[in-house]
Amino acid sequence: MKKLKVGIVGAGNIAQNAHLPAYAKLKDRIEVAAIADINLDRAKEAAEKYGIPQVFSNVDELLAGCDVDYIDICTWNSAHAPVAIAAAKAKKDILCEKPMADSLENALAMQKAVEENGVKFMMAVVTRYSTEAQTAHEMQKAGAFGDIYFARTAYTRRRGTPLGWFTDTALSGGGPVIDIGVHCIDRTWFLMGRPKPVSVSASTSYAIGNYQTKGVTRWCSLDKDTQVNFNTEDSAVALVRFENGAVMVAEISWAQNAPAESYVRLYGSKAGAAFDPLTVYGENEAGYLSDSTVTCGGDGEDIFYNEILYFADCLCGEKEILSPVEDGVSVQKILDGIYRSAAEGKEVTL
Repeated sequence: MKKLKVGIVGAGNIAQNAHLPAYAKLKDRIEVAAIADINLDRAKEAAEKYGIPQVFSNVDELLAGCDVDYIDICTWNSAHAPVAIAAAKAKKDILCEKPMADSLENALAMQKAVEENGVKFMMAVVTRYSTEAQTAHEMQKAGAFGDIYFARTAYTRRRGTPLGWFTDTALSGGGPVIDIGVHCIDRTWFLMGRPKPVSVSASTSYAIGNYQTKGVTRWCSLDKDTQVNFNTEDSAVALVRFENGAVMVAEISWAQNAPAESYVRLYGSKAGAAFDPLTVYGENEAGYLSDSTVTCGGDGEDIFYNEILYFADCLCGEKEILSPVEDGVSVQKILDGIYRSAAEGKEVTL
């Protein structure tokens, strides 16, 4: 089996705390041949820590100076499109961290570049790659839930607004909707069978703002001292309608005066499901209600490892891409719809 070479663009938190540790476990399958970051010192620090032989200050230098099989995009959101387009034009396959882009316009530009250049593209939406999600996905395809007509999902924090570029819309494209909302929306939509989204009705709030609450920890980007703008929403609620008549309700927040929650609940004509642990709500063979816990995965599961290994298998022709560019665009349409609906105060079509 061919050993793959990857070039990582972006040496921030998601690269150093998630992708690079996963690559370290996959060193027999994938060589991290180069890393690039606009902060060259940061790229050098990551290279020294993980034994990466080549360091560059941007994607163009990396593509010109190092022969890799694919590019792994770990930058802030507004850089996803230019990096992906450069990689596609260089005929390199692409693994791109969520969200696909900072805007629908840029996501569509990425899709065009990928399709015109015939490269493989996989969205790094890591919650699809847990054993639990994979098991539920196979159950859904086999018809275990029947027709999924409704779903509820949430990813909310009581106080959990990150510091740094995350709160600067020029770099992020939005707040919790585009940062953590993409996780619960994508996983729920995926497990519903990826029906075509047709409209969104949503509301966003800015009630909490840049809080100074004591005794809480906050995720920090490595640029927290230089990127200080705060112009994103605190939270959002959305109702998404799909072409097949199904509906999803999503609640998302970085900051609210309520308990934190993270869940996906599916409601099907034959059975429903909840997660963490995967539990199926249906009827048994005798016709009585039944709640069945499906054992899969585990607390120590490294879903970033699962995700990157899955992409490596795709590049080697062993698997089909499970989160392709089309899915990235569809989810970006939902995110865009949430912001448009909130701004216009009415339901919007996608």
